[in-house]
Amino acid sequence: MPTEPETGYDPELGRKFVFVTGGVMSGLGKGITAASTGRLLSNAGFDVTAVKIDPYLNVDAGTMNPYQHGEVYVLKDGGEVDLDLGNYERFLGTDMTFDHNVTTGKTYKHVIEKERAGDYLGNTVQIIPHITDDIKRRIREAAEGTDVCLVEVGGTVGDIEGMPYLEALRQFSHEEDDEDVLFTHVTLVPYSKNGEQKTKPTQHSVKELRSIGLQPDVLVGRCEDRLDPETKEKIALFCDVPTDAVFSNPDVEDIYHVPLMVEEEGLDEYVMERLHIADEALPPEERDSRWRELVTRERTGEIQVALVGKYALEDAYMSIHEALKHAGIERQVDVDVLWVDADEMHDHHAERLHEADAVVVPGGFGSRGTEGKIEAIRYARENDVPFLGLCLGFQMAVVEYARNVLGLEGAHSAEIDEETPYPVIDLLPEQYDLEDLGGTMRLGAHETDIDPGTLAHEVYDVEACTERHRHRYEVNPEYIDDLEAGALTFSGRAGNRMEIVELDDHPYFLGTQFHPEFRSRPDRASPPFVGLVDAVLDRVAEEREVEA
Repeated sequence: MPTEPETGYDPELGRKFVFVTGGVMSGLGKGITAASTGRLLSNAGFDVTAVKIDPYLNVDAGTMNPYQHGEVYVLKDGGEVDLDLGNYERFLGTDMTFDHNVTTGKTYKHVIEKERAGDYLGNTVQIIPHITDDIKRRIREAAEGTDVCLVEVGGTVGDIEGMPYLEALRQFSHEEDDEDVLFTHVTLVPYSKNGEQKTKPTQHSVKELRSIGLQPDVLVGRCEDRLDPETKEKIALFCDVPTDAVFSNPDVEDIYHVPLMVEEEGLDEYVMERLHIADEALPPEERDSRWRELVTRERTGEIQVALVGKYALEDAYMSIHEALKHAGIERQVDVDVLWVDADEMHDHHAERLHEADAVVVPGGFGSRGTEGKIEAIRYARENDVPFLGLCLGFQMAVVEYARNVLGLEGAHSAEIDEETPYPVIDLLPEQYDLEDLGGTMRLGAHETDIDPGTLAHEVYDVEACTERHRHRYEVNPEYIDDLEAGALTFSGRAGNRMEIVELDDHPYFLGTQFHPEFRSRPDRASPPFVGLVDAVLDRVAEEREVEA
């Protein structure tokens, strides 16, 4: 059995690998299926991690358009990655690193750098073995120290970009013992016009997979409803798997209910049996049940939150949607998010803004939509509507205050308006001489000191918090004294960087230069989001008292 000296890989370690591929179409829910299975394995007492393979040529997701791939999710080490890593963190309750995201750009860059350094001793560098070896190395390194590693291959079987990865997995399966590797394939099972569940897309997808040397051990059918017994039998027959290896993953109201569905189907038990770890699992009565208790918790009401942004795509703000959901779970209310297009607010969306109980202005880059965001912030400030600004939302709150309270007409961020007479948001002096623009980015987890006696301190209940960042520009130190002369306070700082802003004469007006949504979990809701929900509930309670 071959080894890889570069990693010191030891085949006797006995780690288990679950590879998840998809067929027919992208966006079926491979990641949620894998994350849900991982959640149940974790509940059973296993240490679980995950790897997301993205076959695109980008080194990371940092420069990718949110319309194409959704939000750029930021990890604690500053890695800018696909949003699926966010789902893995939320479902598994663990912090990932940039090593848990494998991209074609990252892999090829590493191999080419080694070739330029002469590490291959004159050998011809090829897809096989050099690229495939590097892919296997990355997977094994990410799995170190865990019991089970889930590996999701982005895209669909047959994509030309994904071929080196599938070949690497084929090799991987030969290098490991049979009981240490499990292949799961997720496919679409659509309905015909006469209401019949159609298996032909699954058959063709598995045929494509088998043509490159991979035989799936488990098939998961994504469908509107559970698969009929006849459908399961037909899939099993034509795809050469046991009938009890075919599972349903029907549509559910909330993605957090998918683990419950997977558990009802018995997928987790089948995986443990197939990987020969069932005997090591905790008995069902001793397994962690907190997830089920959280996601089935009764809701006692509903609130509406306006999300004012420029991307009319929920995935572009996925972590914010999830953080609001987590805060609702903690306070036992449903949070209904109202989309407000910052570009079209005056013409079409102002009424929706006024209907909301609270306002959230998210992060972003570029000038489009900033004036609409500023107007939304002004509305929230002047009408005592609970407000939370994140990253760019924090910066635009400072700009709005400078313009409309301090009277600094034309105040703006130098990032958006280089000619602004009042650059209240600007690069810090130590950033001026950096030639590489990427070097000016503040990425990943950083600590913020919080002033006692402030709203931020009440929200976090600590004197320092660690949150994840993704920005370049900061509050200009030259304007801090003027900005803080009145009701505005910078209650969180990291050296000369302003991290949290709040207003003294407002029921809940909080802005954070960091992104607290990235650390929010179903069982550990983000404090600023919980504070926002609390402020809405307090306001509703006060209105009811007045009416009574």
